[in-house]
Amino acid sequence: MTDADSTTCAVVGGGPAGMVLGLLLARAGVEVTVFEKHPDFFRDFRGDTVHPVTLTLLEDLGLFEQFEALPHSEIEKAEFEIAGRKVVVADFRRLREPHPMLALVPQWDLLNLLADAGRAEPTFTLRMDAEVTGLLRDGETITGVRYQGPDGPGELRAELTVACDGRTSTVRSQAGMVPREFPVPFDVGWFRLEATSPIKYQLTPRISDKRALILIPREGYFQAGAFLPKGGEQQLHARGLDTFRAQVAALVPEASADSITSWDDIKVLDVRVNRLAQWHKPGLLCIGDAAHAMSPVGGVGINLAVADAVAAAGILAEPLKRHRVLEADLSAVQRRRKRPADLTQNAQRLMHRALSRVLFGSRLPKPPAIVERAGAALLGLAPAIAVVPAYLVGVGLRPERAPQFARRPARSATNATSTGDDPAEKKTS
Repeated sequence: MTDADSTTCAVVGGGPAGMVLGLLLARAGVEVTVFEKHPDFFRDFRGDTVHPVTLTLLEDLGLFEQFEALPHSEIEKAEFEIAGRKVVVADFRRLREPHPMLALVPQWDLLNLLADAGRAEPTFTLRMDAEVTGLLRDGETITGVRYQGPDGPGELRAELTVACDGRTSTVRSQAGMVPREFPVPFDVGWFRLEATSPIKYQLTPRISDKRALILIPREGYFQAGAFLPKGGEQQLHARGLDTFRAQVAALVPEASADSITSWDDIKVLDVRVNRLAQWHKPGLLCIGDAAHAMSPVGGVGINLAVADAVAAAGILAEPLKRHRVLEADLSAVQRRRKRPADLTQNAQRLMHRALSRVLFGSRLPKPPAIVERAGAALLGLAPAIAVVPAYLVGVGLRPERAPQFARRPARSATNATSTGDDPAEKKTS
C-alpha cells in the first residue's frame, strides 16, 4: 500500500452532487479531490432531467452556453387529457426563471461539462477509475478514505469527507450509518427503444392495463422505463419477452419494440426511498442520494442532489479554508436541506400509491364526469394555476443559488474545450 497523501476535502462520487460540490469548493480556493469509481461517465439509465433552478445555477457558474450546446430536449409544459380535452397542468413558461423549461440531457454530457470546469481550477483534482473502499479514522473522527485506483490501493487523508456516492453509498455503510427505508411498490426496468417517428416528452407515464412506461427522448432513440411490481422481474420473465414487447409496442407506437432482443437489454433498477436521521459524523457529511434516496418519479433526483451540493459549498467553504470544520457546520447543511428532501419524498410516496393500483392489477378509478368537466373548466379559465405544479417540479422547495465566490461570466461553447471521452464508447452499469 502506498503512503497516504492528503487533501482538505475528499468528495466520494462523481455524480451531479459530487461534481458540483467539487467545482464550487475549488472556486472558493479549497483543495478538493473527487473520486469516481468508473473510468468514464458514460453509463446510461441515469437521471437526465435538469430543472429550471439547476439551469439557473449553470448560468451563475458561467456554464449555460456550453450546456446549451449539448444535445438535449426542452420541455415547456405538461398536459393531461381531462374530459376529452388537453389541459396544461404544469406550465414552466410562467416561471420567473432565466430558463423556464425542463432540459433532458444525457447525464454523461453534464458530468463532462462540470469536470472540464473543475479542471480549470488549480485546487481541483478528479481521480477517475478510483473506487473508495473504506474510511480512515482517528477514534470517532473520519480522517480520509481508502481507495483502489488504476495503480493499486491507496489512502487519502482529508479534513472532511463528503459522501456523494448514491443510494447504495459505500461511505455511508462504512461509517455505520443506516437510513430509514420506506416501502416502494415498484422497480423500473430501463431499456432502449429505437425511434420510428418523433415523439414529445411527457411528464406523466404512459399507462395501460397493468403497464406503465416513462420515456426520455434521445437522438434517434428513447430511453424507456417500465414500472414493474416490486421484485417482479421473475414474473416479467415468466410471461415471456414477446408479451413484454407487445405491451411496449401498444404503449409506444412511435418506436420499435424489436430493438429489445433479450432480457439482457433491460436493466432493472431496485427503486428505493430512504433517508438518514442524521447526515453527518465527525469528519463526514452525506448529501444527495447518500442522505436521501429519491424515486425516479418526477425526475427530481439530480436537482435535489445539486441543491444539497450548492448549500454545502456555501456553508462549508469558509470553515474548510480556515481548516476548522466543526460538526455544527455539518449540522447547518442538514438543517438547510433536510426538510425540502423529506417533503419531496413524501410527495413521491403519495404518487407511488396511484402507480401501485395500476401495477397490481386494478385500474385507476375514473372520476365522475361532472368532476372531470369542473376540473377542465377550472384549469381552462385560470391557466395561471398551472404555474403552481410547475414551480413545485421545476424550482422546488428552498431553491439554492450559487454562492458569490463560485460565479463566473459566461464562456462560449466554441471557446470551451472538452477532455471527455467519445460518448460513442458509453457503458451501461
